Amino acid sequence: MILSEQTHLKNSESEMRFYQGDCLDVLEQLPDSSIDLIMTSPPYADSRKNTYGGILPERYVEWFLPRAAQFLRVLKPTGTFILNIKEKVVEGERHTYVLELILALRKQGWLWTEEFIWHKKNAYPGKWPNRFRDSWERCLQFNKQRQFVMYQDAVKIPMGDWSKRRLKYLSDVDRHRDTSKAQSGFSKKVTNWLGRAQAYPTNVLHLATECTNKQHSAAFPAALPEWFIQLFTQVGDWVLDPFMGSGTTCHVAKKLERNSIGVDLHQVHVKLARGEL
Repeated sequence: MILSEQTHLKNSESEMRFYQGDCLDVLEQLPDSSIDLIMTSPPYADSRKNTYGGILPERYVEWFLPRAAQFLRVLKPTGTFILNIKEKVVEGERHTYVLELILALRKQGWLWTEEFIWHKKNAYPGKWPNRFRDSWERCLQFNKQRQFVMYQDAVKIPMGDWSKRRLKYLSDVDRHRDTSKAQSGFSKKVTNWLGRAQAYPTNVLHLATECTNKQHSAAFPAALPEWFIQLFTQVGDWVLDPFMGSGTTCHVAKKLERNSIGVDLHQVHVKLARGEL
């Protein structure tokens, strides 16, 4: 870690700390159980070699696990780790490094509690000889224990006009708990939705990719960390992005009155996060 490249930015509401260095080394200075949410998107396997040096898919788990051990140590018992990551096609097939990483993290002590899908709703269409263009990425949720904080009401969405049409004329079946005709064991009671203005979202997030940040090669949209910060933290909590890039997660955390710590290997990215470029 380069201590001279450490930067603290404070205001009356929140604090941002930026560090240049490898998060494997930087996070050793953080106390145990001090972080409420880790939200990050690390370098993907063998991608953007000119920026990050490239990590071969077959070595990705080996590279990631020591860093994940530090994440496990600094995260609070009730905290959450969100990992935005994507598979890679190697020699015509999907490489399994993401799946291998999930299994390895479970062995390390993490619970794989949920998987969210980020649907890139503005992805350009495309075709390769044997596949189409990807328009989604994984956001994997890991926790240290089964009981973790989660503020679901903070991410409710409007019911929409469909509810007015659907709930205007109720049948007799709608007024009772109706068991699925497919014998799946699921059931519903439509009248439970009467009088509701908002509903809980699904685990598919429909968000456009970042188009305004031209100085970083892999910036994700501010709406992505914003959604998870609202879901898993409250005002005054601490958010960590150990691969912060241009600092999107930290700046969103500040806007939401959370404290944050960002780490990146490259000085230019730390300067971007500071607003110096």
